[in-house]
Amino acid sequence: MKISNRKIVKTVTVFSEVESVWQKWTTHEGLLTFFGEDNRIELTPGGPYEIFFDMESPIGLRGSEGCKVLSFIPNKMISFTWNAPPKFANARGSDYHTWVVVEFEPVCENFTKITLTHMGWPEEEAWDGVYIYFDEAWDKVLSWLKDSYSYKKPAQQ
Repeated sequence: MKISNRKIVKTVTVFSEVESVWQKWTTHEGLLTFFGEDNRIELTPGGPYEIFFDMESPIGLRGSEGCKVLSFIPNKMISFTWNAPPKFANARGSDYHTWVVVEFEPVCENFTKITLTHMGWPEEEAWDGVYIYFDEAWDKVLSWLKDSYSYKKPAQQ
């Protein structure tokens, strides 16, 4: 399998300290605040980095089952493997995983810049749709992250 040079790069700046953003990406509780219905994460190289998006689906089709932490530098970077969504059966069934690097950079007091890079794309037609899907999906994920820090006015009673 030949791997292409193409990559998806997304950035967002959120109103929060880097430690808080790091916790959101690297803990069970943190991920629940913006990404998926449930998850299984163990912050150690080779540990699971599984995010479940549809708990009603059969096991193996709920989300990023089988994905793993590749590396991390606390409060600076986490990298993990990433699979194709179930709707892309040919790519998902290949057992090949792309990889994602999320970098955290304090830009000034109370602001953090997040850069997400998704790479390792095979030069195979089965992966073209997956690339297009994630080019859009990561924008949504980063928007959810940013929204998780937005002030919510309490409902009037």
